Amino acid sequence: MTYKIGMRGAVCVAALMAGGVAHADVTAAQVWADWKSQMSLYGEDGVSIGAEETSNGVVTVRDVSLRFSDPEVTFESALGDLSFHEQSDGTVRVTMDESYPITITGADGVVINVMVTQSNLEMVVSGDPDAMNYALTTDQYKIALVHVEDGDVRFFGDVELAANDVQASYATTVGDMRETSYEGSIGLLDLLVDFKIPGGGGDYVTAAAKYNGMTLAGDMTVPLDADFNNPDSMIMDGFAVAGGYVVQSADFVVDIDAEGDQFAASGSTGQASFTGEMNNDNLAYEASVTDLAMTAQTSEFPMPIEISLAEYGLGFAMPTGVTGESADFGISFDLVDLSISDSIWDLFDPGKALPRDPATLQIGLAGTAKALYDLFDPMQAAQMDSVEMPYELETLTLETLNIDALGVKVTGDGDFTFDNADMRTFAPMPAPEGKATVKISGLNALLDNLVNAGLVPADQVMGPRMMMGMFMQNTGDDQMETSVEVTANGEVKVNGNRVR
Repeated sequence: MTYKIGMRGAVCVAALMAGGVAHADVTAAQVWADWKSQMSLYGEDGVSIGAEETSNGVVTVRDVSLRFSDPEVTFESALGDLSFHEQSDGTVRVTMDESYPITITGADGVVINVMVTQSNLEMVVSGDPDAMNYALTTDQYKIALVHVEDGDVRFFGDVELAANDVQASYATTVGDMRETSYEGSIGLLDLLVDFKIPGGGGDYVTAAAKYNGMTLAGDMTVPLDADFNNPDSMIMDGFAVAGGYVVQSADFVVDIDAEGDQFAASGSTGQASFTGEMNNDNLAYEASVTDLAMTAQTSEFPMPIEISLAEYGLGFAMPTGVTGESADFGISFDLVDLSISDSIWDLFDPGKALPRDPATLQIGLAGTAKALYDLFDPMQAAQMDSVEMPYELETLTLETLNIDALGVKVTGDGDFTFDNADMRTFAPMPAPEGKATVKISGLNALLDNLVNAGLVPADQVMGPRMMMGMFMQNTGDDQMETSVEVTANGEVKVNGNRVR
């Protein structure tokens, strides 16, 4: 249900708040008609209008309010008055109240009251009736908590998100679908959380973060008759979204005191980014952050924890719809140059027997597969639940394997193809064919260092050494290699020796 709420809210807010620039003539009435079309996303009864007035190229709409709900949450907002002013250059300037409230009511009866403030908002619409372009700037766009009501308890606190120096453009074209593209920048994004926990006897939560130099862009396709109460069917009908953002740097601080435990942390990052895509054919995302440095202190641990890393990244892609053709999939994970403070190392290795160089873990898998079902089709859910694999796996490649930690280095690569006509040889998976190779250096030295550090008894390293001798070939001083090959006739060979 959270997925449905998030999708509906994101699309509706984007449809109302984005903006772009082109030059052609539009009228105030046409722009207001476009707004009404966009607000129809809230449903037939989701928009309330007090009155509409037209005079000398100005359309004024009074007491506009929005509402949508599902079994989990109800969202209500009173936008107030809207004005659409025709200008001499063929564009239309839109003005709104500087602030308006939002009320969110949960199924459990908890009510969250929020105030939205937009300082010095400038919004200009150009283009033509079928392809309108919005451009907006604002000194600050802020969403702030007013209070939370839970029965007879009313909770106050400082919780706000403020986007400063905002510039955005938004273009919408209406045909068989509503096509939307947007781009924008935020000079500084501020997050503040500061409140006392109700009934907590002085317990509190404090947090702040600053995101510097944010840019964002994306595209969205929405069916004209979109049903936001049924997001899976909406995706099947053509809903699609793709986009992302980049933040140049960030700083953060957290301080929490709850139930006798205290936690405090501060840190910074370099550039961070996110891109994502969702439609009936593909689901994908990629996120990364660089130059992370963090110091944390908790009452349950005797000393500060200091962590830094050069890069953290996570990527994922998969086909989601039946196309009859192969589609790419993949997953990647990157943890580069992770370092922890010597005080943490000293807890389990006071004699400094283990190398303390920064650690790296990188793995990347890619391949191709055919989707046998439309994953977003509710009508096919029962069929998908009855099968072990809703895909035909065709190829799999180990693109990246890079482990460098505690003096051990591991690298590898591999390529396999799969015969989906043969589900018996390696049941329940299709028969593979291909080869993978892994190279390891420094493993014997690590075993010796673990013994010297007192972390592993000397007699317990004999088993691992015997396994290494059985499955790996020596290629140099504390360097080993192993290869696994699967042939077309179903044979499995390890280092050239047949084991199946």
